[in-house]
Amino acid sequence: MLDWISQLLLPNENPTAIQSLIVMILTIGLGVFLGNLKIKNTSLGVSAVMFAGLFLGHYGYRMDTSISNFIKDLGLIFFVYAIGLQLGPSFFSAFKAQGLKYNILAASGILLSTSLAFIIFLNTDLGIENTVGILSGSVTSTPALGAAKNMIDELRPQFPDRHLNSPAIGYAITYPMGVLGVIFSIILARVLLKIDPQKELVKFRERIIHRSQPIIPKKCRITNPHFVGKTIREAVKEIDKNIIVTHLKRSGTKEVITPESSVILNDRDVLMIVGTEPDVDFFISQIGRISSDSFIEGGEIMVKNLFVTKKTAVHKKLSDLDLFGKYDLKITRIFRAGEEILARPSLVLFYGDKIRVVGKEESIQKAKELIGDSEKVLLKPDFLSLFGGILLGILIGSIPIFVPSMPLPIKLGFAAGPLLAALIISRYGRISFIYSYFNNGGIHFMRELGICLFFASLGITAGAKFYDNFIHYNGWLWLFYGSIITLIPCIFIILVGRFYFKLDFLSLSGLISGAYTDTAALSFSTSYLDSDIPVQAYAQVYPMVTILTVSYTHLRAHETPEHL
Repeated sequence: MLDWISQLLLPNENPTAIQSLIVMILTIGLGVFLGNLKIKNTSLGVSAVMFAGLFLGHYGYRMDTSISNFIKDLGLIFFVYAIGLQLGPSFFSAFKAQGLKYNILAASGILLSTSLAFIIFLNTDLGIENTVGILSGSVTSTPALGAAKNMIDELRPQFPDRHLNSPAIGYAITYPMGVLGVIFSIILARVLLKIDPQKELVKFRERIIHRSQPIIPKKCRITNPHFVGKTIREAVKEIDKNIIVTHLKRSGTKEVITPESSVILNDRDVLMIVGTEPDVDFFISQIGRISSDSFIEGGEIMVKNLFVTKKTAVHKKLSDLDLFGKYDLKITRIFRAGEEILARPSLVLFYGDKIRVVGKEESIQKAKELIGDSEKVLLKPDFLSLFGGILLGILIGSIPIFVPSMPLPIKLGFAAGPLLAALIISRYGRISFIYSYFNNGGIHFMRELGICLFFASLGITAGAKFYDNFIHYNGWLWLFYGSIITLIPCIFIILVGRFYFKLDFLSLSGLISGAYTDTAALSFSTSYLDSDIPVQAYAQVYPMVTILTVSYTHLRAHETPEHL
């Protein structure tokens, strides 16, 4: 009676599809349980799924190879594509300000890692195949492992009398050290540097504010006689600041209107000004003074947020929609992917944008017919768009990139390809029928599901022969070499990033995770620091690091045949 239960739940060397799925579910369940356990307010989070897989794999649990590979690749694709969608257009504005600095720091860390591996190779009898495997595992780079395998396959015919191991052995032994090393470095740095995540969040926001000032409304009263008798258009042009006049109340009256730019200004009129704080303050200082008039915020003029959900508004410029000409409505700002953008005529609307309009209630209702404003539509996932974007990412990751001096082309693979596709789609709002918008709940679910699938498959596969290889190849010594390759560059990045580049610790944690292409460390960082800010730095360095790691691995292996 219970035989069928034992067949499904107990270890099996040749599992069926159902047994493989049960092993995956057991691994994820155990990992999530362990990840929620806290020791002194510290937990492993979702990364515990991988260690649960190592444990179960060691004790005989297996997954069918084809199913395991499929789940691993699918999980990785879901995870990185969700990250790309989550960052959205803010990635490119952040890249202009910090991207070069982040990538220089990450590239320096990778260069230091490969140099240390090369020094270890020259001073030990590891052999090139084991060295590049240890390097790939220490920086947790699966694409680098693939590059190492390709190079070893090319070297074998040149040295027929030499037995070359698979780089996967060194990768499997040092990969856990690579993951734990980055996580340990983040924890140790937080303790030694006395990091307070809340203070770091304030530091991050101050940097963002310095780069991109928040948009605010302020009331002002016209007292400068120089501007009395001039139109709003003339006043704004003369003062030359990027502001929007949303309300106007004549002195001595209670009537409030949304004024045209041709309206003439009178003495002691009250205006509502919207723009960045420096621009608004400068405009008010030139035209008059701050007003405390409360009547300008009342009356028939309302402020509402509308969601862009109709094709009649998607990918249209604000000047093309002409909401003021049609409905006497003024658009003051756009909310997109966590960013707040001051409305300007040339701004193009994306699907899912939230726009703030100012005007009368009946006008706002008429504008809804053009804009859409259907939150129910946004809650429904567009799977055609989602999987179209993932397909595009897989195609990008499969494109061969020819690098001089490299015998074989390199590919971005399932990690960097979907990530780049999601970032590109987010930048332009859509590509054909593929839209960048996906509700936050859906993105979070896809990200967590993807990383759980990836870790479960990876842990079960690595755990199968981890102990045997560890004993046979003197694993403690290999772990020592791996710790050198992992920890020294990690410490270098933390010290230089913190004290030279003055980076906040939240971004620095994401940068380290990205430099090591370490999804486990990223997942740990977001839960340990209770912030999604590390994701931004991670995504900014991940594509470049993937290419550099593969290239460095090729280069080091290509330089060393004479030492074989």
